[in-house]
Amino acid sequence: MSTVNPRRWWALLVLATAQFMVIMDTSIIGVALPEMQRDLGFSQGDLQWVFNAYVIAFGGLLLLGGRLSDLLGARRIFVSGWTVLIVGSVVAAAATTAWVEVLGRAVQGVGGALIAPASMTLLMMLFSQEPRELGKALALYGAAAPAGGTAGVFLGGVFTEWASWPWVFIIYIPIGVATLLATGLLPSVASRRGAIDVLGAASVTAGLALAVFAVVRAPEVGWGAGQTVLELIGAAVLLGLFLVIQRSAKAPLMPLGVWRTPGLAPSNLAMTLLGAAWIPMWYFLNLYLQQVLGYGAFASGAALLPMTGLLMLFMTMVTARLLGRFGPKPLIAGGLFVLAAGLLWLAAVEPTGTFAVDVLPASLVAALGMSLAYIPAMMAAMSGVPQEQAGLASGIVNTTYQVGSALGLAALTALATSQGAGELGDLPALTDGFSAAFLAAAAIAAAGGLLTALLMRGSRSTNGRRAHEPAARPQDESVTT
Repeated sequence: MSTVNPRRWWALLVLATAQFMVIMDTSIIGVALPEMQRDLGFSQGDLQWVFNAYVIAFGGLLLLGGRLSDLLGARRIFVSGWTVLIVGSVVAAAATTAWVEVLGRAVQGVGGALIAPASMTLLMMLFSQEPRELGKALALYGAAAPAGGTAGVFLGGVFTEWASWPWVFIIYIPIGVATLLATGLLPSVASRRGAIDVLGAASVTAGLALAVFAVVRAPEVGWGAGQTVLELIGAAVLLGLFLVIQRSAKAPLMPLGVWRTPGLAPSNLAMTLLGAAWIPMWYFLNLYLQQVLGYGAFASGAALLPMTGLLMLFMTMVTARLLGRFGPKPLIAGGLFVLAAGLLWLAAVEPTGTFAVDVLPASLVAALGMSLAYIPAMMAAMSGVPQEQAGLASGIVNTTYQVGSALGLAALTALATSQGAGELGDLPALTDGFSAAFLAAAAIAAAGGLLTALLMRGSRSTNGRRAHEPAARPQDESVTT
């Protein structure tokens, strides 16, 4: 009989660190982009691929990472993911040309796509025997994601201003090695027999990549241009092909029956819209601080630390308790509405604004909304799924968040540019563009809150369990020590 792992909290530290680093990898390069552009010869239009290469590989391969985690063992995939991430970091740090840099970032994304679902599976194995501890563990783990995204902006500023841009990648090498040395704390999981849906993985990754590519390129070539239309149609065809493959494959990458799990669809919809609102918020907030208020890289990153502090504090000390009392639905819906309120406040930024008046209070309101919604949405997506599909469920929820982030950022960047955000040096025009992006992000968050309120069931699932409790305890005896 399995017993509680006495080293589970140390293991959680390893998993939370991994989650922090994987999400930070999407944001740490932000303030380093101008130096990378100058040193590597990126054009203005191609520079965004330093960000998008990671997000496309990460978001497109998360389902495959979840499937591999379920079949080959979560700890084995966790170790493989960190090994790949370290290799990608070495390539990105040593790059002397633009295409090598983009390649390194894509390899980093592949590593992240293996790490993220394996981490969630291991967490569920460690804590699902103690439901009271599971909420606290998920709160700490969940707080690592938005904290990593925000802290990446700060650390990117530190490295860029006091060292050089390669250090935003070099930092992953010693941390990755230390994480690999600590994997002995993680439970060992036996592999299972099963096929890998290579064709399904290829079609969904290509479809997502083409969709993001089309949205990113649309402002340059035109939304109504034949190229954009064909790319979007191609993306739809590839994603449709993926669904056909999943229906007919003997061992599908994403068994469509998993979507019958209560709460899975609405919680993933909420995660998609949460990513589409949150990631553009800190992206444009960082640009407003630097390009309008005149902050340097370090000062801009430091200005976002209050958000990180509030996220960590609220997620670890408050959200889990509220979740146990009220269930996920009111927290997800309420959190998205609070996030919308913070974004609406940010939309009132002025060219002559100040941090204390225009940024700090609104950003704290937005962070409060994120801290209320993120963990409940993740837990609602994982609850009710059989233990043997934990990696799949984790891959789905991480995919929806990352795809929402990528598409949201691409679309709102196009909107901001059309409203004046491309006019460097023209403070009123820049502010108008950023304000439009904040306003659109507020609409996205509000839509997420409304859809959650309409579509998600109450705090209890159909079998009487609370929606934030695991479906089943892990059966693998290797959880014991």
